[in-house]
Amino acid sequence: MKKLIFALIAGLTAMGAAQAQGRPYVGVGVASSDHDLRIGGIANANSEGYKPSAKIFGGVELTPMFGIEAGYTDVRKSEHTFTIGATPGRATTDGSRSYVAGKASMPINEAFSVYGKLGAGYTKTNLSSSTPLVSRSDSKTELYGALGGQYNLNEKVALTLEYERYGKTKQYGVKADAITVAAKYAF
Repeated sequence: MKKLIFALIAGLTAMGAAQAQGRPYVGVGVASSDHDLRIGGIANANSEGYKPSAKIFGGVELTPMFGIEAGYTDVRKSEHTFTIGATPGRATTDGSRSYVAGKASMPINEAFSVYGKLGAGYTKTNLSSSTPLVSRSDSKTELYGALGGQYNLNEKVALTLEYERYGKTKQYGVKADAITVAAKYAF
């Protein structure tokens, strides 16, 4: 957690310092990820599959090709059923994700560009169950990366589609991969 706080403070400080020279932007989107439950001793686990979650982000384009971005996704609750031995059980997972990353863009033409992001991502996941020894909570700071495309509707408004990866595959809750559709506004 201390690493994430440091990364957020460093990222926000850099964004604030760069605002005078760069072009700030904010955005909202929908991140969709598969939810999973793979814990030792649990069999026949299933979940609700892919669920959309709200995402907010902001950043600064330092140059037309390089920038800094930070974002937060509130991961929606997912219901799971499973069996331990012959005993059925139910569980609920939820959590959140955040990241700070450098962003490199490459314009294809005036309207379309592709980009990649690399930085630190923080994932918090909670698993709640009435079955003893199944409930748990986990938080981890890992490598964050994304690849995407941006379509500019005009000088200030753009639509994005990206694939995001938050570290390694998790045993329960939202998987490490996400597909995100978003709109962003540049100041």
